[in-house]
Amino acid sequence: MRFRSALHTIVHSRTALVVGVLVSLAVPALTLPRLPSVIVWPALLGLAPWVLGKYVLCPLRWRALTPAGLGRWWHLRAYAESELLGLLTPGHVGADVWRLKRLTGAGLERGDAVVSVGLDRLVGAIGLAAFVGFAGSALPVDLLLPALGLAVAAGVCLLVVRLVRPQWLPRRPALPAPRQLAHGLLLSAGYQLSIAALLLGTVAATGHELEPLAVLGAFGASQLAGAVPGPNGASPRDAALVVALVALGLPWVAAAAAVALKAALAWLPAIVLGGSSLYLTRRRHKHAVMVAAA
Repeated sequence: MRFRSALHTIVHSRTALVVGVLVSLAVPALTLPRLPSVIVWPALLGLAPWVLGKYVLCPLRWRALTPAGLGRWWHLRAYAESELLGLLTPGHVGADVWRLKRLTGAGLERGDAVVSVGLDRLVGAIGLAAFVGFAGSALPVDLLLPALGLAVAAGVCLLVVRLVRPQWLPRRPALPAPRQLAHGLLLSAGYQLSIAALLLGTVAATGHELEPLAVLGAFGASQLAGAVPGPNGASPRDAALVVALVALGLPWVAAAAAVALKAALAWLPAIVLGGSSLYLTRRRHKHAVMVAAA
């Protein structure tokens, strides 16, 4: 109960929102001026497919795994709201909490809501694992070793949490039907490619160039450290991505700037799409309360 209360406070805290935005913007603000040249348009060009992947493909995957009869627009809005709140919490846990709240508020039983969000997470993880296997198959050993080391640390942390606080970990739901799984994996593949496009754009924005397949491999290797949660832009996954880019020949400052810029750009659509949807949702809720009171 204390954990849920603390999480609820963080998710609804305006101070947390401001601090989260400032932290995400501070790193690129400090690193980008130290680069010899910075080009904005590649990052914006890479942002476009990522917004499509994050705010269209991911909500559609969630809808495909949720037999609740809710429309596409409902899932698009609820997912955008959850992304804004997820950026404020380690491991994006705030996003799952908000999606559970939205599903139960729409009339879905709590158990079914947990299964819906859990299946979406599971299918996303399966798609990510397939992407990591594909992207990392041709990577040199010296590039994989740092990410593997962080992955081992992540596994140890998860094992400790499972032994000490098993209630913090969700129960793994059963796999969906084959057709649902194929649909979800296809949408997951599109989303993973959109992340790679954003990363390519931010690397190009620092004035450096890398082979697209090499960047895909670096991104895939960094995902091995994703089991350990952390704040947006400063998580073990982000650190592993910086290390992987440096192993490919990118200078430290450029690698840190590219990863930080990638994290900072995530706030723009989250605030615009998620923030506006949250405002409209709260306004409608207040209107409904006033009408009921009258």
